Amino acid sequence: MLRHFKWACIVIALTFLPLSVRAQLPFYTDDADTTAKGNFHVEFSNEHDWLQKSSLPGRQQNTFVFTFNYGLTNRVELGINAPVVKIFNDRESALGSPTGIGDTQFGVKVRVLEEREGSKVPAASVVFYVEAPTGNVRRQLGSGLVDYWLYGVLQKSLTKKTTARLNGGVLFAGNSSTGLIGISSARGQVFTGNGSLVRNFTPRLRLGAELFGGVTNNFNLSRGQLEGQIGGGYGVSNKLELTFGVLAGRFAASPRVGFQVGLAYDF
Repeated sequence: MLRHFKWACIVIALTFLPLSVRAQLPFYTDDADTTAKGNFHVEFSNEHDWLQKSSLPGRQQNTFVFTFNYGLTNRVELGINAPVVKIFNDRESALGSPTGIGDTQFGVKVRVLEEREGSKVPAASVVFYVEAPTGNVRRQLGSGLVDYWLYGVLQKSLTKKTTARLNGGVLFAGNSSTGLIGISSARGQVFTGNGSLVRNFTPRLRLGAELFGGVTNNFNLSRGQLEGQIGGGYGVSNKLELTFGVLAGRFAASPRVGFQVGLAYDF
């Protein structure tokens, strides 16, 4: 029975299950859209998590993420993603409660397919990120590795108000951690995947749910990541959106529970 459950989790992880890269806040699942040529898109998000017991002496983690995207062309988007991490450790910990910048990501997204009305073909994009080891390894704020992450995005409008998105890819350096959250023990590959379903209930309010995570190349679930989130966004104006989400996770690389708030702005 346990063996069947283990392989069921592997299938879920590979099919529907990332990392710290953000798009369509509050969800981790990336969308296929790119910022219009010459325009900028900025996101700020703050996530507070209660960690698994395996993370002791770390008990909680707060991650503030700044994301900046620029439309190089109407199909090519450049991005940078930088987190500031605070880890709340037990009082007895020699590290105290460290705070500082985590590892910084630089990426490019290329939109390869448009979704057309009446067609069953989804929109599709390809994304490549390089993560620089800017976080302090000794204080557990960074991985100490240069990571390379390649993934694909599929996006399909199920109705005029409901959109489904799927991501799947591979992290070549084998470290997806941001602070104490994420897979940090493997030097091989990490397979990642995400799936979300989002509905626009009004012109300003959208709500949705997602499943996301990752597994190592030896499919060691005890060191894997599996999380779910429900949340949404409220459009204050045509350019500004406030976002919110509540999440829960399983396995060592995921938080037990957490919440996040953020905002996204186009200019």
